[in-house]
Amino acid sequence: MKFEKVRDIIAKQLDLDADIITMESKLVEDLKADSLDVVELIMDLEQEFDIEIPDEELPKVRTVGDIVEYLEGN
Repeated sequence: MKFEKVRDIIAKQLDLDADIITMESKLVEDLKADSLDVVELIMDLEQEFDIEIPDEELPKVRTVGDIVEYLEGN
């Protein structure tokens, strides 16, 4: 499932225990990602899933679930 792969990428990028990351986790508020973390995370996801996430989509990506939903729809 994409969630597990996304969770593992986020955990590695933010140096977190993967077990605390849920679909409802907010990247900034809950996982303490700063703007640079988010940019690097998006780049890692684009590479891993061989996609490009347009800049105009970035404000819509607030939670782990938002990422998974975007990946499943594109």
